[in-house]
Amino acid sequence: MQDILFDFISKYVSLTEEEKEVIVSLNIFRSVKKGTILLEEGQKSQDSYFVLKGCIRKYYVLDGEEKTTAFYTEMDACTPNCVISKTPSEYYISCLEDTILTVTNSDMEVEVNRKFPKFETMCRILSEQLLAKQQIDFDAFKTSSPEQRYLNLIQNRPDLLQRVPQHQLASYLGIKPQSLSRLRARILEKKN
Repeated sequence: MQDILFDFISKYVSLTEEEKEVIVSLNIFRSVKKGTILLEEGQKSQDSYFVLKGCIRKYYVLDGEEKTTAFYTEMDACTPNCVISKTPSEYYISCLEDTILTVTNSDMEVEVNRKFPKFETMCRILSEQLLAKQQIDFDAFKTSSPEQRYLNLIQNRPDLLQRVPQHQLASYLGIKPQSLSRLRARILEKKN
């Protein structure tokens, strides 16, 4: 799994053998079983996640109903808001599949950035890209109909259709599962 991480990092910075050894020595790789809750509402945490293999989901529980706001799959980073704000989490993060992650914390990141400043540069670039992507996704969600959101999902994240239960996909799209079923039927009818 470390090779997957090193290949990803190499898109941004080149690593020396010493730097690779430091990363491996941090013991950041975790195998997590499907159904594991990584973060609970009300919990404080310092952990940030990077998905090497698998799928994790971020969701809120509002009036007893789960509201899915994000899915993270291969090569996606997830730093919960509570890590930055140092307050209890307002949401849950759980594994939808058996997942392999890197789990880091801010102390670890500060130490690595101090020893190897190029990691700080890489993290800044990744943060900027993630922020831009989140803004685009948010704008697209706010300005599109449920059908447009579903078509966008098919185009940009088709893997989720096979990996995620329909009721969670519906929640992510901001609709009820029955509406998603009708929406799929309408789209299929239009194609024929």
